[in-house]
Amino acid sequence: MCALLVTPTQQYPTRSRGSELTVRTLSEAEYQGFLSKHGRASFLQYPSWAGVKDLWRSERVGWHCPGGEMEGAGLVLYRQFPGTRKYFAYLPEGPVADWTDPDIDRWLTPLKNHLKASGAFAVRIGPTPAYRRWDAATAKAGTGPGRQMSDVLATEVDPVGAALADRLRTRGWKRCGGEDDGDAQPRHVFRVPLAGRTLDDLWSGLNQEWRRNVRKATKAGVETVLGTAADLPEFYRLLRITEERDGFRLGRSLAYYQQQYEVLNAEEPGRMRLYLGVHQGEILAAHTMIVAGSRVWYQTGASADHRREVRPSNALQWRMMCDAHALGADEYDMRGVPSTLDPDERSFGLLRWKLGTGGQVVETLGEWETSMDGCANTALYKAFQAYMARR
Repeated sequence: MCALLVTPTQQYPTRSRGSELTVRTLSEAEYQGFLSKHGRASFLQYPSWAGVKDLWRSERVGWHCPGGEMEGAGLVLYRQFPGTRKYFAYLPEGPVADWTDPDIDRWLTPLKNHLKASGAFAVRIGPTPAYRRWDAATAKAGTGPGRQMSDVLATEVDPVGAALADRLRTRGWKRCGGEDDGDAQPRHVFRVPLAGRTLDDLWSGLNQEWRRNVRKATKAGVETVLGTAADLPEFYRLLRITEERDGFRLGRSLAYYQQQYEVLNAEEPGRMRLYLGVHQGEILAAHTMIVAGSRVWYQTGASADHRREVRPSNALQWRMMCDAHALGADEYDMRGVPSTLDPDERSFGLLRWKLGTGGQVVETLGEWETSMDGCANTALYKAFQAYMARR
């Protein structure tokens, strides 16, 4: 079965602005009902994600008007600080809120009050507005020794994101990560727009090298098929090869991916998919894809060191883009890319590969943290930061 995509609907009528909001715990049915109407929430805000992060306890919360109408919602993950009864609260790529509302305190104040009452000493959020966008041509033209994405004039600056960043800073929230890169979630992601485009449009959006490689894979007989949970060990074997070859380490176990596949698909069949690139009976590449609401994400890719000339990864990505289009997704999110535009940097190869799809580099607003009011919470937050840095 396929996870059906939902067309986003307007969730934030302007008549609700100015009214006081309160936050309370939601049942799973209440929370799922809100997400199904909204359609744009990240998969990290779905209840199933709490089942993936089993070292954290979780809670679903909702923002309500005096009349009882729900205006926003979020999945909160709580991580206990060793030796205490206090928690670090985290809303990955959330909450789902009206970030265009200039009165941000009516959203943040009740959230902090609720979390503090639940034992949280600090909170991290991931507001969803974009900050800046660069189309593929602009990013490619800006490459050079020592260059960063921030050195290039953006194709578009999102006024909502820029205003929200200023509002968070003035209230003492601090942006996580370094100057150009994120922390737990990538700050720069790559997205291919799908809404209003035909498959011919998507094909034309690929650069010549991508189109040539997809044709090469087809001519060589590469098959793209949907795998099952039984294929996850082979995916993981290829992932370890890829990590060694490309010089990165995700730090995830096979059990992690097995649990993720199980809990996401238990929530909605087809929410997490495993795509396999098969050539002459051998799996040469394996990529995972996640479907939620009106959005589709390419999550993790892996490939073998041999027979790379038959281009199984290009074939898989084209198949996944086509499937996302068939599901009615409005974008295909290829997740994180580095902020570097220096061709001599090892990580630049990932960005170069994704640029070939003709999408956009999007600088998200990133993740923001603050401690709860009180000297004890501030001290505990600093100790927690030191603890995480040692880990």
